[in-house]
Amino acid sequence: MKNVGINGYGTIGKRVADAVACQDDMQIVGVTKRTPNFEAQMAVEKGFPLYISAPEREGLFEEAGIKVTGTIDDLYDKVDVMVDCTPGGIGAKNKEVYSEKGVKGIFQGGEKHELIGKSFNSFANYKDNWGADYSRVVSCNTTGLCRTLKPIDDLCGIKKVRAVMVRRGADPGQVKSGPINAIVPNPPTVPSHHGPDVQTVMYDLDITTMALLVPTTLMHQHNMMVELENPASLDEVIATLEATPRVMLVEAGKGLGSTAEIMECARDLGRPRSDLNEIAVWKESLNIKDGELFYMQAIHQESDVVPENVDCIRAMLEMEEDPAKSIAKTNKNMGIS
Repeated sequence: MKNVGINGYGTIGKRVADAVACQDDMQIVGVTKRTPNFEAQMAVEKGFPLYISAPEREGLFEEAGIKVTGTIDDLYDKVDVMVDCTPGGIGAKNKEVYSEKGVKGIFQGGEKHELIGKSFNSFANYKDNWGADYSRVVSCNTTGLCRTLKPIDDLCGIKKVRAVMVRRGADPGQVKSGPINAIVPNPPTVPSHHGPDVQTVMYDLDITTMALLVPTTLMHQHNMMVELENPASLDEVIATLEATPRVMLVEAGKGLGSTAEIMECARDLGRPRSDLNEIAVWKESLNIKDGELFYMQAIHQESDVVPENVDCIRAMLEMEEDPAKSIAKTNKNMGIS
């Protein structure tokens, strides 16, 4: 049983904590919070030992009546790996501390690949992270791209990818962006950062992306144009995606024609927090014309990277050498179909 700490019990951190807690080969030994808010209280109520990431703020937790086990300095000796889910840019600074403490660290897609040294995707480069001290699980958008591009590449090879990313403006629980009434190129330059991020795990893929922000909080949406290296039939592509773990083909004709309806389906599935860890691909959008595959997919930005974090733990701690077995184990324990 491996001991896992979560530094930053927020949008991703609390989901990773729950995912780790339901595995039978790892356990949560502590989570950290900087602010004594409702998430800190929920962590305590769930039975996760709570540690303060900023020791000088201990008095605030006492005033709020939230019981803490100690500070983050007390947690380092208890963990085999720290999953860092702090805001983007903070993790790279924390890496220096982990190195001093002799603690392995997993970071999220908000950190720069160059500062961490390795990136991770369960399907693309699991074995390259075997025994690694530090790695970053690529972002929600990059995870979504890899999740469908890798099986297509395995099927028939990919010559070139062009993708247009339609990104949500903020997560549902965020109010910092305020009211939104615009479509914003994100960034206004081409390519966007998503293509190079994919190349940190699918090293030789020719991919160019552009992105824009829209006024929604539900999901991201990708419009994919994939030039195939070798001929493949549409039936072969559909069969491949249907057989790929963490990919779900949905049909607009059956009432799943929008991201809102897909998230309503996730609620009906009874998932914790209504999460959809799978990448939803619209079956009607799949088409091949002159050797080019077209499709559209939706990504639940709050949850698709969560199972990848669990697999990354197994790879870095040398718990399961076969990526397919780790993926299957994670999925079974999390209830991912």
